[in-house]
Amino acid sequence: MKTIEIAYGEHPSQFGVLRRPEAPGNCPVMVSIHGGFWQSKYGLEENEPLAEDLAKRGFATWNIEYRRIGEEGGVWPGTFHDVVSAVNHLDQLKDTHQLDLSKVVVIGHSAGGHLALLLGSFLNVMDSPLVVPIKGIISLAGVTDLGQMLQIHTEREITSPVTAFLGGSMEELPIASPIELLPLNVEQVLIHGELDRHVPVSLSVDYHRRAEELGDSVRLITLPEADHFMVVDPTSSAWKTVTDSLEGLI
Repeated sequence: MKTIEIAYGEHPSQFGVLRRPEAPGNCPVMVSIHGGFWQSKYGLEENEPLAEDLAKRGFATWNIEYRRIGEEGGVWPGTFHDVVSAVNHLDQLKDTHQLDLSKVVVIGHSAGGHLALLLGSFLNVMDSPLVVPIKGIISLAGVTDLGQMLQIHTEREITSPVTAFLGGSMEELPIASPIELLPLNVEQVLIHGELDRHVPVSLSVDYHRRAEELGDSVRLITLPEADHFMVVDPTSSAWKTVTDSLEGLI
């Protein structure tokens, strides 16, 4: 397996780690977006085990970093612009690394799930900034609804990273929240542990309900024994659910 760190921009956080299986021919691609409530103290290391496992299964994996809260440009919309740029950079890597860009799936955890679903919202808009097509999106314990997440934090009497992410400009919330941008018109899989205390499963349940009402193609899988981090742990019992969900996407 080849592993290489590649910059897609000039900022130190604008890079990704590409893993390429040794198998000949073009590989399908899994874009991995880590969570951490968009905060700079959390990095792509969280998703390295996930990316390595998927590469062993025959996927090229592009585990991306992005500017986060606490870094210049690391709030809305800069963070999202980084994710778009990182995905688009695959177009420059496809020939050298034999990547099949007709088979790209984005998998995001927690705040990474939020960013993955936002990508989906740009697939079918006129003058979309995305140049790489996306076949499907997997949201793992994703922050699907910024408004609901903010309300939960308020009820818990804790400072919400949602406010910091939006830079204090709450009027931007509707265009930064996936549930407000439905339907996405792309295949989506939502996987969420019912024991999740960081991002309650209700976010995925409510998002799934609205997506179905609007005719989107979306699957919801809730895991009664899983917490927030089991869904990104290849050694956990929840991981097979994640890998099984790929069968309907690629």
